[in-house]
Amino acid sequence: MIRHPLVGLPSDTYESNHLLFHSLGDKYVRAVSDVAQCLPVMIPAIAEVMDLSALLDHFDGVLMTGAISNVHPPHYGDTPTADHEPYDHHRDQLTLKLIRAVLDRGMPLFCVCRGFQELNVVMGGTLETEVQKGEGRLDHRSRKVEDMDEKYGPVHPIAITPGGVLEGMLGKREAMVNSLHRQAIAKLAPGLTVEARAPDGIIEAVSVKGAKAFAFGAQWHPEYKAANNPDSVKLFKAFGDAVRLHAARRVNEKLARAS
Repeated sequence: MIRHPLVGLPSDTYESNHLLFHSLGDKYVRAVSDVAQCLPVMIPAIAEVMDLSALLDHFDGVLMTGAISNVHPPHYGDTPTADHEPYDHHRDQLTLKLIRAVLDRGMPLFCVCRGFQELNVVMGGTLETEVQKGEGRLDHRSRKVEDMDEKYGPVHPIAITPGGVLEGMLGKREAMVNSLHRQAIAKLAPGLTVEARAPDGIIEAVSVKGAKAFAFGAQWHPEYKAANNPDSVKLFKAFGDAVRLHAARRVNEKLARAS
């Protein structure tokens, strides 16, 4: 039996009947399992009792998922307002430490939607909320429709940076993407490179400068029915290949130490 490398995915938290639950969307699980060909494992949002270093010893990559919640504004120097809600403080406590630990280790990292915004915050950037209210801005919010294929369907094009990481993966300089977000990058973190923008200038994709492994973020949702979208397939296959390379290197390092 082939051993698929493990990819960690952080959980969100929510309350129901006065109890706290940890959750992970199936679309992320399936994208990692079916397209990246890796084994997805949920990381519970219990950072206060978690040894991240010991935990990451078991993984060969991390996918930072999207979420309904937003990063709490004080994490990037802003003041909370009703427009910034809802929050998930348990997730914040986990993911903002997790991203830094993954980058320091040189592990493959794929950040989507909220994860994309978390990456910018961790690297020293800021966020803006209710972007649709800005002059000349598109309405990037989720469409109010019942059909999920329509909700996650392509909405606007992105202009891909020539010669960048994203062009290298997709082999083109324009793509159509979905859009389900109210927040966006305001100040780009100094350690990130813009890989794509929406027609209104909103940053849609970034990569980490000088990263030791795959380190890429997308504001849109490539995970939705990823196997049916050629661009999503390319992204998750690239991530999966990076995860397998990292796993192989770890095995070789162990063998070298044992010899």
